[in-house]
Amino acid sequence: MQQRIAFIGGGNMASAIIGGLLKQGWPGDHVDVVEPFDEARAKLHSQFGITAQTQAGSFLTRADIVVWAVKPQTFKDAAAQAQAQARGALHLSVAAGIGSDTIAQWLGSERVVRSMPNTPALIGKGITGLFARAAVTEADKALINHVLGSTGEVMWVGAEAQIDAVTAISGSGPAYVFYFMEAMREAGIGMGLDAVQAYQLAVATFIGAGELAKASTEPPEVLRQRVTSKGGTTYAALSAMQASGIKQAFIAAMQAAQARAREMGEEFGAG
Repeated sequence: MQQRIAFIGGGNMASAIIGGLLKQGWPGDHVDVVEPFDEARAKLHSQFGITAQTQAGSFLTRADIVVWAVKPQTFKDAAAQAQAQARGALHLSVAAGIGSDTIAQWLGSERVVRSMPNTPALIGKGITGLFARAAVTEADKALINHVLGSTGEVMWVGAEAQIDAVTAISGSGPAYVFYFMEAMREAGIGMGLDAVQAYQLAVATFIGAGELAKASTEPPEVLRQRVTSKGGTTYAALSAMQASGIKQAFIAAMQAAQARAREMGEEFGAG
């Protein structure tokens, strides 16, 4: 592996990608990181043996790909500091909300890929939605696939607006799962289980159902119906959910996340 990769930001998502790449054999001395916070730099060194830099420098000129793993509100300032050195690289953004037009303007480059990963990437079980600008080549996409494939699945979309939908469904999605797990744990405690037992059941149920859905060619409606006998326990539970409008509320919640992703692009992407 001769390519060099640089990360602007060395937090959890950058660490997930770095860890995956190193496991795949990417040389540690081909990885550069810019991370201003002492604690995060120390963690990168202890985990991966990587010495991160406090600010952008001439070392960025040798990067084939730069991963922008920064918060949306700090992206513009980070870009201003690194743009001159990193202009020739392929750019991959994992920042929520900031549109590729804005990123291209800030970086002075059209070779920009916008992405939305999710936190299961930390254990190699994530999924990342990707959108490429027209200047991004097939070779560029292959490199991105290799980099992000170390964190789980990848999915390319054809329209940038779809990235906000990816954000709402899978980017924020782990929080929805954990929210339902909380509710299942609380229900279990109320039914006489202890907290550990109830949580174990909730986690195993989500993992098992997800694996079953992944292995099946049938839609979720059919899988649900197979668990539901009219007049049985599952039927009673689903009837209660339907009466409470849970599905509609859940859809509305994801629409709110999509709208917020658009707002973030307008809020932090101006100028």
